[in-house]
Amino acid sequence: MTHDLFRQDAYLRECGARVTAASEAGIELDRTVFYPLGGGQAGDSGALVLDDGALLAIADTRKAKDAEGQPTGGILHVPAPGQEALLARLAPGQAVTARIDGERRHRMMRLHTASHLLCHLVPHLVNGCSITPDYARLDFATAEPIDKEQLTAGLAALVAATHPVTVASISDAELDANPQLVKSMSVQPPRGTGRIRTIRIGAEGGALIDLQPCGGTHVAHTAEIGAVAVTKVEKKSATTRRVVLGFVA
Repeated sequence: MTHDLFRQDAYLRECGARVTAASEAGIELDRTVFYPLGGGQAGDSGALVLDDGALLAIADTRKAKDAEGQPTGGILHVPAPGQEALLARLAPGQAVTARIDGERRHRMMRLHTASHLLCHLVPHLVNGCSITPDYARLDFATAEPIDKEQLTAGLAALVAATHPVTVASISDAELDANPQLVKSMSVQPPRGTGRIRTIRIGAEGGALIDLQPCGGTHVAHTAEIGAVAVTKVEKKSATTRRVVLGFVA
């Protein structure tokens, strides 16, 4: 089991950790700031800093799985190829510093939060999404046309309003009583701990912009998203419209 520090603080860029397992497939740590691929958001990249300052480049981060393909609760830091000598130095119990590519993560935090704003502006279920450092893509289950310019203007207004973004949680029972909080058709929130992490956009007691279960990383308020625009709207099928969001240069 890996303690996922990014759930509590998405702004952490590094942490001390100890190796629990290591192979060419990946390195598991007892704690990490690296976000693993999931919920549509890409996994983090960065480096593990060894005790002598050597850097082991991490190309991707995934959820560890057992022989049957089931998640184990561990997080696998996938090394870039060609680092066999550094990998050979790792052993269980060894201390390292886990350090993510902070700029890359922050771009995904901004776009992931912007994707929640899209869920407010396009009131239809999402049946597919992808959050990368360069774009966000959401597939909405609707046959209705979507106006690109109108959507971009709506995003700009929500960004400028500096709505707070808050991490909280609800119980399994609360989610069962409010199934409309789940905006995704393809990804269901993880259960088993009794609490489900949520992201709220909008101040308590004020206007609610968005509230839904989400395990991803987000900025603290909408103004931090910066200038974004809808770069493309596609008709993917008779019942699906794809919206692609990117940064304005």
